[in-house]
Amino acid sequence: MLIIPAIDMLDGKCVRLFKGDYEKVTVYSDDPAAMARSFVQAGAERIHLVDLDAARGGKTNRDVIARIRKAVDAVLELGGGIRTEEDVRELSDIGIDRLILGTVFAKDPELGAAWTEKFGQKFIAGIDALNGEVKVAGWQKGSGMKDTELAVKAAEAGMCSIIYTNITRDGTLSGPDTARTVLIAKSAGIPVTVSGGISCEQDFADITADPECAGRIGGIITGKGFYEKKFDLTQVIARYQRNEGLFF
Repeated sequence: MLIIPAIDMLDGKCVRLFKGDYEKVTVYSDDPAAMARSFVQAGAERIHLVDLDAARGGKTNRDVIARIRKAVDAVLELGGGIRTEEDVRELSDIGIDRLILGTVFAKDPELGAAWTEKFGQKFIAGIDALNGEVKVAGWQKGSGMKDTELAVKAAEAGMCSIIYTNITRDGTLSGPDTARTVLIAKSAGIPVTVSGGISCEQDFADITADPECAGRIGGIITGKGFYEKKFDLTQVIARYQRNEGLFF
């Protein structure tokens, strides 16, 4: 199980939103590349990047993303605003290892399968849900689709894994929705990363000790909990990270 620290970018800065609300922003750093370097120094093998500007259809932070790529040797996964083949090519040229498909995949699951065939198995399905409904366009719109339904489609499309976020937990430090994440993994039959709500070291301990999570949850994304100094990232990685070959 990999511990995956997150960098959410808005206007070139490292931020966190509260429950996906763009009006409730906390800025943690003006230098996302320096933040990425600190994660690697703490032992992170993988970093989760989100382009919040691109996610809601505005400008992008790709110049910042390129600086992060040059700054670290870790695996980088990126979500937010990946909607066209041009986006896929541009981000692949920058050197992003995994591309997270959210809105575009929810709207057209067959496109995910077509891109996997064309570009290889480098795509992750980003399933962000509110009360079981998949949300799109930077969590601003509903899709009318259940999260478990889209999870099945992710497996059928050849996605290498899923990142599941319960929006009601994101940025709240209220604990992760492990039960729903396990359900998503059971529905899809492919590894799932849990995202949203990680609040303390005990959350990592509980997930890694839960037999229901074993073989299903491949990673744990952490954002606000780290930024708010609720735990020491170096210690958490040393104690709970296990690269078991499950997570692709």
